[in-house]
Amino acid sequence: MTIIIDPQASGIAGNMLIGAFVDLGADADELKEIMEKSAFEFGKIEVTFEKVSKHGIDSTFCHVEMLEQKPCINYREFISKIENLDLNENVLETSIRIFRRIAEAESKVHGKTLDEVHFHEVGASDAVADVIGSVYAFYSLGYDLQKVIGLPIAVGGGRVKTAHGTIPVPAPAVVEILKDANMVGGPVDSELATPTGSAIYMELCDEIKEFIPQIKAKNVGYGAGRKDFDHPNVLRIIESSDITESDRIDVIETNLDHLTGEEIGYLFDTLLDIGASDVSITPIIMKKNRQGSLLKVISKRERREDIINAIFKETGSLGIRIAPHMHRGIAKREFETKTFDINGKDYDVTFKIGYVNGKVISKRPEYEDLKRIAKETGLALREVKELVR
Repeated sequence: MTIIIDPQASGIAGNMLIGAFVDLGADADELKEIMEKSAFEFGKIEVTFEKVSKHGIDSTFCHVEMLEQKPCINYREFISKIENLDLNENVLETSIRIFRRIAEAESKVHGKTLDEVHFHEVGASDAVADVIGSVYAFYSLGYDLQKVIGLPIAVGGGRVKTAHGTIPVPAPAVVEILKDANMVGGPVDSELATPTGSAIYMELCDEIKEFIPQIKAKNVGYGAGRKDFDHPNVLRIIESSDITESDRIDVIETNLDHLTGEEIGYLFDTLLDIGASDVSITPIIMKKNRQGSLLKVISKRERREDIINAIFKETGSLGIRIAPHMHRGIAKREFETKTFDINGKDYDVTFKIGYVNGKVISKRPEYEDLKRIAKETGLALREVKELVR
């Protein structure tokens, strides 16, 4: 699938994302429990969901009511409390990255370091609920395995009152967070894109596009905003099928020019053991005509930090390049086991079968099965491969 987050009409906020995810099938009761429990360290909230009509558009409204707010704390203390929450590791890590986006934007706008930031938006219990609720719903729907495209964000206009006084819309922190995104002013004189919603959007989206790409829409969810305008105040999320399947990956690479062959081989095995999807090492010519090797690792996002730490530890590299949230087109894969009579004995061989658009493009026996048969029979590996072909 491809997931399209469409905030072109009425911007984006955390509760609008949650409402749209619930509209698409996320469990509202489960989200209510997670959100209220996660926010408890920062204040008391009550979460409710209801179906509403926004200018004729049937949508889900997630209402987060703040009942009690605890005093604001600094960023480091805030993150420490978040890290102690009883949440899935992926949900926790993604949520922390979102909070950091907001903190960095606030620190830059106000000329402070992260240690000095006491910003009200992230410290508020309702913002904690919005971030963790959005991320939890995102993972519960399996969207972390899909390509996520963000369309331009309507940011609104006019002025808004904040803890720092009256400021123009979009707020400076929103502009900072949405760097490299496509923003559209209006269509009303009101704040449409919140810092929290903007940070969630930037973290979850893999690509920012001007228009909807060629897709086949399958399901659509609408999350309602709190305000009423002369147009539907909703965020739209579209589930669509794509021409090819895709897989979200990170590509990690660094140059090596000082390791022995044995050390490179050990590094290769170590990276696969800790969860790298693929590892390749290519001979290269480096500056001053030195011979070296390019180490390239394909990794799922949840394994990225472990892999980076292993590369630093085993290579002593001073710099590692990371291309996050890339997509690779992948064929649909199935596994089929067949039994073969080889030298009077039955052996099971598993085949990996690849499909594109319903057509078989490859059907290959698994190497480990071929190796086992070769060792047991004394045949050459290529002979075993020919016999099962």
